[in-house]
Amino acid sequence: MTADTIGPTVDISVQSPLWNDHDFDATVRRAIAAAATPDTDGAELSVVLTDDEEIRVLNAQWRHQDKPTNVLSFPVPGPRDMQPRLLGDIVIAYETTAREAEIEHKPFAHHLSHLAVHGFLHLLGYDHETEDEAETMERREREILARLDIADPYATRDEG
Repeated sequence: MTADTIGPTVDISVQSPLWNDHDFDATVRRAIAAAATPDTDGAELSVVLTDDEEIRVLNAQWRHQDKPTNVLSFPVPGPRDMQPRLLGDIVIAYETTAREAEIEHKPFAHHLSHLAVHGFLHLLGYDHETEDEAETMERREREILARLDIADPYATRDEG
């Protein structure tokens, strides 16, 4: 890494062949770069691209919900002054991502970008357990996605 590197270093691991026919690498990196803050310069994180079965196992183990989900985030606990600063892991499931994109009539790459941003914000400490937290996190997601020319993912829900 050079001194002029901006944003975190992103290690992407593909753990399901379902991702093989998609150009996901640039999409995920661009989304995380758009969400990066000066505080994340030089930090490291990993993104695992998997399938519904694997994310179901992780969801059951860590969140006690025995079902697939679209994205899970695993922030690294502890001091933030370690070097290199490890932010954590983001895990995204292919089938759920594709199904949601189809149901919501949006391009797969846009939904993948949203999930990468959402997962990254969790690594930074954002959450949506309360209404106030959800509003703050969703507002941040909207701002980031707008910079990527991606439509507001919550617009339909907010209108209904």
